[in-house]
Amino acid sequence: MRIVFMGTPEFAVTALKKLIENNYNVVGVITAPDQAAGRGKKIRMSAVKEYALSQNLTLLQPTNLKNPDFVEELQKLKADIQIVVAFRMLPEVVWAMPPKGTFNLHASLLPHYRGAAPINHALINGETETGVTTFFLDKEIDTGKIILQRKCDILPEENAGTLHDKLMFLGAELIIETLQLIEIGNLSITPQNELISNSLSLKKAPKIFKEDCELNWNRDSETVLNKIRGLSPYPAAYSYLKENTDRKTYYLKIFKASLSKDAFPKSKSGTILTDSKTYFYVCTANGIISIEEVQLEGKKRMSLINFLHGFRLTSEFSFVSLI
Repeated sequence: MRIVFMGTPEFAVTALKKLIENNYNVVGVITAPDQAAGRGKKIRMSAVKEYALSQNLTLLQPTNLKNPDFVEELQKLKADIQIVVAFRMLPEVVWAMPPKGTFNLHASLLPHYRGAAPINHALINGETETGVTTFFLDKEIDTGKIILQRKCDILPEENAGTLHDKLMFLGAELIIETLQLIEIGNLSITPQNELISNSLSLKKAPKIFKEDCELNWNRDSETVLNKIRGLSPYPAAYSYLKENTDRKTYYLKIFKASLSKDAFPKSKSGTILTDSKTYFYVCTANGIISIEEVQLEGKKRMSLINFLHGFRLTSEFSFVSLI
């Protein structure tokens, strides 16, 4: 089969690499245009573009997927099937083009966690299981007929970064399995509405914005910890440090934390307990968590010990909530 692959970030590279290593006929790769990024605003190419160039693959970088010139170029590739991994929403003129259709890899067990951030939201919600799904695209986002699914456990110590990598490799394998079924015509697809009952409340995975990442210390410890791991390493949970005798607040990202078993008197949520040298505890609605890895605004990410060596943290500080 002639395959056109569409994707942008590292998550998609692993799938594309798997196709090449298995000698599939990838006749074209579609990825995002180069963009200015970083403090120096240097022009950077996508991870998919870097890999495609290394393999001398035909590459297209449209700014507008409905542009007639792009559509014409895509038609010239004469794809039998298109595969989409971590790319933009496609117009019907694009996804309906190949005779065998266009299928997408999604990092959740659909129909749950439709949307842009399924990995983050699964962790934030405290799920213990997730997986990957391949499905045929249609007019609505993430609603097409399911081809295959593979489940995996979410371990207590996992964060969004480690779970991302686990699903990235699992997804690449699922794409190969999906193609094998399509090649031999042995498909048994499942409409998502057959998996949705009136009593089922679908869990959503909308895009995450900065304001969604602020921690609420009035929540229970498990909820706070799940939010930290669900946003680590990116975009990262944060809170505002404030010293009782000072008006200044410090924006602090928190990448890693754990439940503390040490006994302290019950204190107001957001209260900080520290010896300024070896521990940094925060009170929640029902307990205490231990902060282990942080980043002050304008500084590098660092371990707790390095943070305490460079920042004069005392129990006169507390976390203030702006939400």
